[in-house]
Amino acid sequence: MENKTFRALVIREESDGTFTKSIENKTIAELPAGEVVIKVAFAGLNYKDALSASGHKGISKNFPHTPGVDAAGTVAHSDAHQFEVGEEVIVTGYDLGMNTSGGFQEYIRVPAAWVVKKPAGITLKEAMVYGTAGFTAALSLFKMTRNGQTPTAGPILVTGSTGGVGSMAVGILNAAGFDVIASTGKTDANDHLTSLGATQIVDRAFADDDSGRPLLRSKWAGAIDTVGGNTLATCVKACQRGGSVASCGLVASHELQLTVYPFLLNGINILGVDSAETEMGLRTNLWAKLGSEWRIPNLESYSTEVGLDQIISQMELILKGQTKGRVVVAF
Repeated sequence: MENKTFRALVIREESDGTFTKSIENKTIAELPAGEVVIKVAFAGLNYKDALSASGHKGISKNFPHTPGVDAAGTVAHSDAHQFEVGEEVIVTGYDLGMNTSGGFQEYIRVPAAWVVKKPAGITLKEAMVYGTAGFTAALSLFKMTRNGQTPTAGPILVTGSTGGVGSMAVGILNAAGFDVIASTGKTDANDHLTSLGATQIVDRAFADDDSGRPLLRSKWAGAIDTVGGNTLATCVKACQRGGSVASCGLVASHELQLTVYPFLLNGINILGVDSAETEMGLRTNLWAKLGSEWRIPNLESYSTEVGLDQIISQMELILKGQTKGRVVVAF
């Protein structure tokens, strides 16, 4: 099997410091060490993948490199007793697509500790419509409910709601019984967000307060924030007493200007969400929820399917913020 050839996206660093992207042939022998070889059926495109492919050394340090932090397919070879050839599996997070050769290729080889058996409630393609984005949204909701967030407390704000994590958060919250306020800067997104289950759609300025006040009138019972910066600060300041705000993105800024008043006077919980290193027990549990009580209906309709040859152009679009929902690569 080591001599088997397959197609892969390869990013190379040139002598002048620039980076090139091309579809090349590789062999199984070129893949990193690991107990499980997976024949990839689908991979999900994330903003992080596009940054990796652009040569962002904070994400991927060594080149040549194949990005892709999400992959789903069937086991082609296993040295681990818990996985059998032909079994359908999912790999998201850990180091896949970062400094370990990732999902934008027809085969991957990974440690068995990274592999999740696909739950019965979803297909391999649907798993990649969720991908890291959906898993991050699910982890955000899990942390919020663990801290007492309930649908009866009131609506949940989702910022950046047309992006990968944001759109999945809208759908998952709706499936879990929550009313959702979807914040977006895109004027043509109403039908998309309504179909996902948003009960109210607002301009992003609604969650970007510039008054400078340390506390605001309550506008939501909790929030999932993918934006960061002043938007995250607004999410906290305008959150209902005892509510939770899950922080899972920083597309606007990594800085946060707040006083302690929302925490001391209103008991707000701010929850950090790092999905990449989620321990396997919780990871498996969340994937099971995504295939059952938190399952988004008509999931595939919220994605764009492309082939490997189209992935480079899709990366350019996601860097410009011109994608809607999820992009899935089919092999």
